[in-house]
Amino acid sequence: MTNQQPSRRRFLAGLGAAGTAALLSGCVTSGSSGKSSSGGAVTLQSNLSAPQAKAAMEDLVAAYGKKGTGEVSLNTVAAETFRTQLPTYLTSANPPDVYTWYPGSVADAYARKNLLLDLGEVWSSPELRGYSKALNSLCTATSGKKVFVPTTYYWWGMFYRKSNFAKWGVREPKTWDDFLDLCDKLKSKGITPIGLGAGGNTAWVASAWFDYLNIRVNGARYHRELLAGTHRFDDPEVRRVFDRWQEILPYFDPDGTAVAFQDASTSMLNGRSAMMLIGTFFADAAPKDALGDIDFFRFPVIDPKVPLAEEAPTDGYFAGARTGRRDEVIELMRFLGTAEAQEIYIKGSSGTVLPCHPDAKDAGTPLVVKGRKHIEEAAEITQFFNRDSSDALQPTADNALTRFIAEPTSIGSVLTTWQRDAEKIWNA
Repeated sequence: MTNQQPSRRRFLAGLGAAGTAALLSGCVTSGSSGKSSSGGAVTLQSNLSAPQAKAAMEDLVAAYGKKGTGEVSLNTVAAETFRTQLPTYLTSANPPDVYTWYPGSVADAYARKNLLLDLGEVWSSPELRGYSKALNSLCTATSGKKVFVPTTYYWWGMFYRKSNFAKWGVREPKTWDDFLDLCDKLKSKGITPIGLGAGGNTAWVASAWFDYLNIRVNGARYHRELLAGTHRFDDPEVRRVFDRWQEILPYFDPDGTAVAFQDASTSMLNGRSAMMLIGTFFADAAPKDALGDIDFFRFPVIDPKVPLAEEAPTDGYFAGARTGRRDEVIELMRFLGTAEAQEIYIKGSSGTVLPCHPDAKDAGTPLVVKGRKHIEEAAEITQFFNRDSSDALQPTADNALTRFIAEPTSIGSVLTTWQRDAEKIWNA
């Protein structure tokens, strides 16, 4: 495994400069006023249900147990079930203690409802003092309280298998026109060019296409402002995004909104489709012997005058304010923030994520080296639709984008409805 410290700092500094370090608003339950600890194992509710990610979490919990400072009961829940049940978990009478989830705008909604534990003690400990200013901001409420411990980040891209591209006699495109030519060549060979995976409970995958087209056409600043409600989804600028999408839509898998991303990923790995816009998390369910054959290319540039932006979400943990094991939770969070813990997770998983701790080593594979460079070359960083807006706004995108894919000629009605639905969320 290799470590490239200056590069990581440049990325995390860019994260803050890009404006993705959204401050969490509202009051958060203070750690000093939380419930007294009742002892016992800390319940860790995890959405990391893909086989390799789950195994890595089990390794992490086992390593913590061996330290003798506390015990953890890991409860792994299917990712989409976790997403819909998270508000219930946090507000239940006997809630889990710690959760895998996201910082920034997503955590904001829970912080404003006083549902997150103050983790100031964790951030003042030696384990987290070396974290960048950008990560500090991303995990801090406007009151100054810390509510999140970041552990890993990853990138999105157009993923494919190198052996399949070689077999088909095609190569990575550089421009939008190259991309269209690639899709046309693949389709002429009887190969589905693009898998989607926006069916089942993973309609949110379609948002990656909206995000990337918007940051390529209108730029990251406009994209963030749009998701914050400064602009309208029925503006002419957004219509231009869908004009581009219509150019590439004929090359999508016709079952793209019928199958979940896990099945779409399998189709790509098996060569039934050629490529897929997805995050590196898909590799946690890939056969280990396929990892060395997986590659990706940057979502093609459409307008060279638009500053280059990439999606690179951060993951980690927050704790429920209603925990009855505050002291034990603080101790676990300190461990999760260490380089040791992040390296254990990376080693046990597919190894396609990058650690947040400045001293932690990544997997050092060619894919990871390329992914790190991919992020560093970006002028700006975004996270993902819901992470740059809120979990509440995500269903409005799911509805709009799956409808557009099914009815591309109804784009005017689609965008009008999307704006109306978004306003209900912003005005709530």
